[in-house]
Amino acid sequence: MSLLPVTDAQARLLALASPLPVETVSLVDAVGRWSVEDVLARRDQPSHDLSAMDGYAIRYAERPGPWTVVGESAAGAGYDRPLRPREAARIFTGAPVPEGADCVLVQEEAARDGDRLSMTGEGPRRIGGNIRPRAMDFGRDALLVTAGTRIDARHVALAGIGGHGTIAVRRRPRIALISTGDELVPLGAPTPGASLPASNAAMLAALLADRPAEVRDHGVVPDDLDRIARAFRDAAAEADIIVTTGGVSVGARDLVRPALERAGATLDFWRVAMKPGKPLLAGTLGDAIVLGLPGNPVSAYVTACLFLLPLIARMGGAVDALPKTRTVTLGAALPANGERQDYLRARIENGRAFAPDGQDSAALVALAAADGLIVRPPHVPPAEIGDSAEMLDLG
Repeated sequence: MSLLPVTDAQARLLALASPLPVETVSLVDAVGRWSVEDVLARRDQPSHDLSAMDGYAIRYAERPGPWTVVGESAAGAGYDRPLRPREAARIFTGAPVPEGADCVLVQEEAARDGDRLSMTGEGPRRIGGNIRPRAMDFGRDALLVTAGTRIDARHVALAGIGGHGTIAVRRRPRIALISTGDELVPLGAPTPGASLPASNAAMLAALLADRPAEVRDHGVVPDDLDRIARAFRDAAAEADIIVTTGGVSVGARDLVRPALERAGATLDFWRVAMKPGKPLLAGTLGDAIVLGLPGNPVSAYVTACLFLLPLIARMGGAVDALPKTRTVTLGAALPANGERQDYLRARIENGRAFAPDGQDSAALVALAAADGLIVRPPHVPPAEIGDSAEMLDLG
């Protein structure tokens, strides 16, 4: 079976995804998810002409005064009648500007003796000075949040001030993590002989911690065909995405593919032209999407960033689910690349990107120290110091 290009594999995986059901949640509960529909303003912001400063509401044409102070306007209250000629109102930041006033004299440029007010400085420079006009930020029915936008604190503030307390998003996908391998032992347990801590599931759960997903770790399944198949069937009964780590290569004990077939799954693709991460597979089992990641931890991490995170985004309603790269300048030369797209762990030092030694798919030190992944397409020639490259940010 020939290796599938990365972009083709991503497209085929995302094509398996169906939108999750819509639910309406509070703005805070929507953080990290994607808006299902456009969010329009239900009110003007601000809803009145408001003072931008503490001072006095006056008529511009009556400068430099004097005026008679006849009342005050505070935030949320206002002054209850129009100002007459030569009248002023004490006003505070965020308070409605009384009818009859058209600017605000800041308190630092005002002198007051009882109810008598006069201007001591330059005063407001124009009609409307020191006033935030009605609908300055946005008007009723303005588009605040576009459908497909991932909601963060800024959108919460915007939708909230626009009159919304809830927003429509898609349900969080239920993700089942399954680790396979006789060599795996629980984290923190002794590792006699050639045993190995089962760190991949914890790593993936941590990667998904700030994603809109419900993650359940189904633990380690030994290298037994029937037990792995049964674990897949059990997970498919409740999960939207089943993520496995290990057992997807070509060894005699790589049992994920045959176990999926025994469980009744349909394989969509297997093996991708990428490094690390070649033995990646994807398919479906019932209504669940199965994503089989390699067992080497760096490979599992990189493929999760390139495939699992976009899959969650697509199921959640993202318009553009694929990760973005940015252009960086290389601080060290890179050799020509082979037939697989390479993802080099890299650090940014003094504004330049360096890919250190230790790029083996089982070597976690370079990954933990990396700022991103330098993307080297297939068959590119050597790159020199100062050349540009694309990098996928991590963290």
